[in-house]
Amino acid sequence: MTARLAILISGRGSNMSAILHETQEGILKNLAEIVVVVSNVCSAPGLDIARAAGIPALCVPSEGKKRQEFEKELLNALASYHPDYIILAGFMRILTPYVVHHYPNRIVNIHPADTSQFKGIGAYKWAFEEGLEETKITVHLIDEGVDTGPVLAQKTVDLRGATTLEDVEERGLAVEHTFYSEVIRDMLTGKINIQEIKS
Repeated sequence: MTARLAILISGRGSNMSAILHETQEGILKNLAEIVVVVSNVCSAPGLDIARAAGIPALCVPSEGKKRQEFEKELLNALASYHPDYIILAGFMRILTPYVVHHYPNRIVNIHPADTSQFKGIGAYKWAFEEGLEETKITVHLIDEGVDTGPVLAQKTVDLRGATTLEDVEERGLAVEHTFYSEVIRDMLTGKINIQEIKS
């Protein structure tokens, strides 16, 4: 049975685009479909990409709202699409237990660092400023903390010879754009067992 994915974005949606490609003609074909894309920023370019592909694309603005008000609206927007999984792809909001408990062990995030070493935003900047020869992309489940959820998989990014932050980001995103779909595939096929990882 094809898994129904809801993707949450805040910006350009490059990871969303990569996942979309894989659902249409790549490793996620016949495994998953994107049923809706939601952004908390109405000007997010990723919404136009989704619409151009014929995918429902919604804006649930977060600016100027109390967190619970926004999250209530977000859950209402998602409800009619009955997603099996919520995929965070550059979604720049921290989700509270109110949302996390609504989709237990079904919210997945990608983080551009080893979550045991660096949490929060600015991970590529951190790797560049630390002069790291490598960093790790982490795909993990969302729990009640910030980048503290159970790790599903990690992949190394070679940073040797990177001389600018842009170079670091480019190398990292190149890995993200393939790795995220690989982890989603492994999760859906049972190669990654969420219950075992959670325990």
